[in-house]
Amino acid sequence: MSMTEPGPAQEGEDDLLAAEYALGLLPGSELAALARRLEIDPAFAKAVLAWEERFAPMAEGYLPQDLPPNVKAALDRHLFGVAGPQKAGFWANLALWRGLAAGATAALVLALVLPLQRPLPQAPSTVMASLSAEASEVHYMAVYDASTGMVRLAHLAGAVPEGQVFQLWVLQGDDAPVSLGVIPTGATARMAMDDRLRPMLTSQSHLAISLEPLGGSPTDQPSGPVVALGDLQEV
Repeated sequence: MSMTEPGPAQEGEDDLLAAEYALGLLPGSELAALARRLEIDPAFAKAVLAWEERFAPMAEGYLPQDLPPNVKAALDRHLFGVAGPQKAGFWANLALWRGLAAGATAALVLALVLPLQRPLPQAPSTVMASLSAEASEVHYMAVYDASTGMVRLAHLAGAVPEGQVFQLWVLQGDDAPVSLGVIPTGATARMAMDDRLRPMLTSQSHLAISLEPLGGSPTDQPSGPVVALGDLQEV
């Protein structure tokens, strides 16, 4: 391998960047830099397109549309910690949204974050978390919509070992973890929450993913290593 050829670690990092770019999850400055990279790096552009096509099924049944100004400002604050628009960012470039994979990326974000188009400043009913860990390659995005009781998951990185499964847990304060169920395999997944679990999925809670035997943990607690975790935050 030459010094200019990317190694497996670099390729894995580029693939994760491509997934995050496709979802529009990075800060505006990083999105702008990656947008320039798309123009000169065919391999990276191909990876972004592959992830957009992979995420597209999550947007089925939703049409891309422009974000109302108040919703756009709220998303900027929650996701990027800024009050104003990201001039070079993916959020602001709606023309680019409509040009990528026939609007699949815009539709995906709307499907995840704005399924009922509610004004976000008023008692948000949607929370989301980025689940990862330093010592693990596993990375998921999770979005919970209280109006439907549905958790949507996007599997960004990290394969499940053969003969094992990923199991999703919710944690509140010092309470013991509560299982939300075994995560279905695939690039995207949906998990319906029953009435007992719904009140636990708030911005005061955390999500975690453990590695378990087929069928899930044999106890009511994680029996295998925790491979990803993250805080739920209002959107």
